[in-house]
Amino acid sequence: MARVACSNLVPALSLLPKKSTSSFPLCRNHSFFTNNSQFTGFFGIANRRFSASSSKISMSLKAGIVGLPNVGKSTLFNAVVENGKAQAANFPFCTIEPNVGIVAVPDSRLNVLSELSKSQRAVPASIEFVDIAGLVKGASQGEGLGNKFLSHIREVDSILQVVRCFDDNDIVHVNGNVDPKSDIDVINLELVFSDLDQIEKRLEKLKKGKAKDSHSKLKEEAEKSALERIREALMDGKPARSVALTDFEKDAVNHLCLLTMKPVIYVANVAESELADAGNNPYVKEVMNLASELQSGLVTISAQVESELTELLLEERNEFLKSLGVSESGLGNLIRATYSLLGLRTYFTSGEKESKAWTIHAGMTAPQAAGVIHSDFEKGFIRAETVSYVDFVAAGSLAVAREKGLLRSEGKDYIVQEGDVMLFRFNV
Repeated sequence: MARVACSNLVPALSLLPKKSTSSFPLCRNHSFFTNNSQFTGFFGIANRRFSASSSKISMSLKAGIVGLPNVGKSTLFNAVVENGKAQAANFPFCTIEPNVGIVAVPDSRLNVLSELSKSQRAVPASIEFVDIAGLVKGASQGEGLGNKFLSHIREVDSILQVVRCFDDNDIVHVNGNVDPKSDIDVINLELVFSDLDQIEKRLEKLKKGKAKDSHSKLKEEAEKSALERIREALMDGKPARSVALTDFEKDAVNHLCLLTMKPVIYVANVAESELADAGNNPYVKEVMNLASELQSGLVTISAQVESELTELLLEERNEFLKSLGVSESGLGNLIRATYSLLGLRTYFTSGEKESKAWTIHAGMTAPQAAGVIHSDFEKGFIRAETVSYVDFVAAGSLAVAREKGLLRSEGKDYIVQEGDVMLFRFNV
């Protein structure tokens, strides 16, 4: 059951990827590009490392998968990770411990660049999926397997809430009947309760006012003010992200990793037979309306189809999807929705050693983009030699792009565009 009709309903949110903290020794007046032998060995360093034949994976984002039991959550996790070991069974609490799986972000542009540059390997960006046990009403108070599992998704960048949108008498619904609105309300309420508990505990500590200097005191006051407003919103059943906060207030409460502050994508899980025409599924329509109302993203997918795809050879998958009336598997659409929701973009570096995809936040300047590779690249930034992906492909190589005047020299104020191929000059 895996089809994907993707509808992104949420405006881009501000979320910056973490910077690398590698201690690789840097030299003065060097350019960073994969054909520079001075940087051999470093280019493969990223936030996380995973080997896959001649490729590595870098720049991993994290998405937490939540939902009621038996909605297809673990089936989806197993499918998108392929080698995931979540025990997908018809039993409410089969996922006892959180499962983590990391997959490469599909991007055909990376393969093209790798071929043109005759790179030894291609390094895609990646996304990390965290699957936790199915939640039930009262989870925040310890029902089911308890709220300890909610802590496993506090560090994720976004939440994927799987919603059952299919009827099947052989798969028991934990509440007796398929009701997307009720399911969504249950999960959202548990997230609200979990945040309220965290906020109450934090406010108690802030009452003691142990700030030692004026800046710390100012930050504590901002945090207290923000938390009081967030608490009020939560008491009204609204998520923390609905509260207007200044950048200073956001920074002050960020350490709490509030669950309802995170952007949400609702994953409508439909039957295989309804994948091609999921828009006419009444359950999907209900989820679509709720997602719009809650200013969240929406992806329609069939977890069972995704599961079946993993058992097929690559060339057989397209034929199978075509027979279902769809052109793409759910993974690509799911990742695309996540990127759109978080306001993320991709730029590339490409050379003989490696071609690599880097994930950044939309609106980042060239120095900030360089800082995603290494913080010293941002500090010592001089300029970025830049060419668009389209121009790079048309030229066939960086050298030809330079000869044709397609390679631009961009300064500190340049806003990196989607698909830019970049070479950084820096001095540290």
